[in-house]
Amino acid sequence: MINRRRFLTYAGISTLAMSTTGCNDTPPEHRYNSDDVALLAQQRISEAAASGNGPFGEQRYAGYRGLSRLPWFDLDDRGQLVCSDNSLPMAIDMHAHLGMSVLFKPELDLQAKTERVKHLLDCDGDTPNCELDLDIYINGNFSDENLDKLESTIIAQGLWGSDITRTHTITNLINEMNAMRVEQAVILPIKLGLPFGDDQTELWRAEIEKSTHQQRLLAGFSINPLKDNGIEQMRTHAKAGLKLMKLHPVVQKFYPDDPALMNVYEEAQSLGVTIFFHGGRAGIEAESSHRYAMPRHYEKALRDFPKVNFILGHGGARDVDAMLQLRLKYPNAWLGTHGQGVTKLDQIIDSTKGKRILFGTDWPFYHIGSALAKVLIVTDSPAREPHRFDLLRGNALELLGSI
Repeated sequence: MINRRRFLTYAGISTLAMSTTGCNDTPPEHRYNSDDVALLAQQRISEAAASGNGPFGEQRYAGYRGLSRLPWFDLDDRGQLVCSDNSLPMAIDMHAHLGMSVLFKPELDLQAKTERVKHLLDCDGDTPNCELDLDIYINGNFSDENLDKLESTIIAQGLWGSDITRTHTITNLINEMNAMRVEQAVILPIKLGLPFGDDQTELWRAEIEKSTHQQRLLAGFSINPLKDNGIEQMRTHAKAGLKLMKLHPVVQKFYPDDPALMNVYEEAQSLGVTIFFHGGRAGIEAESSHRYAMPRHYEKALRDFPKVNFILGHGGARDVDAMLQLRLKYPNAWLGTHGQGVTKLDQIIDSTKGKRILFGTDWPFYHIGSALAKVLIVTDSPAREPHRFDLLRGNALELLGSI
């Protein structure tokens, strides 16, 4: 059985490509220390103890379809979740992906339609459905068995293919966006560092252009920031019109304040490229990778490159409190909301006045409704109505308009 603290989304694929040399070395004390380890353990304990005791009470549902109990959702005639409140702002999802076919390139038709989406962490895939607690960080809802299945699916994306991954198509994403009142989604590839077959940026962009949904799916790009050709790739992608770059310190194994990254940030500043960081520790990645994602490692980039907009994905995940402080300190810091529970999201809105925080879903890992429901719950009051628009749409329009 896989240890949930040892596994990271995409880690199965990246392990195929990346040498583990140095990954298990003890990092310098300022990079990662016993206090950091204790902080993550305490966050888990405190979050579990506080669940259901916040301002919104208990928020537990029978899988994604169970969200139909909320006033904004229903089930359609096929039993699928739909957002039925036409008064809601049409959302912009700033954090989505497509199905991956890398390394040996298993067959994957990104234009296909399937009966339903099998999300990588699928609350509706088993009987009974998993209990979905919206008051904890989202990956806390999944068992070791769920994560074991996730690992095998991700490895299969590079080797022999997967029936689950074959449902992560453009057509299925658009259908789920339609059901959830999402107008646009930013598609974020990750450069994994594979010896071959590592061309998700080019593949996804080509598939989006081949579809009829170019106005709804906004292609991002990724580079390996530690490779000599990274700057050249940035220029190529920016020239093609791509202005949002995904970097993943945990998967790509780099410190955001590594001196080798400074040229990347300088080039992003020159090109007008926004950088979307995976931010913080999700708690299920390889423990040897935790060191890269500590919030203090992101500060140098924010401080030294004030003209670059940096999105701190997942709100810093389980390191949200420290990442929120960076958002409050630096005017070029934006905070992604995906994954945070309703009590923590409520605190983020209070602290930021609802500004420079961005709606995201991390599709196809989770159903779009799981992220949308949290925003609707925490903005369900007349005083929060402007924040609802800002979170779902307004902040994204501001950021995208500056790119």
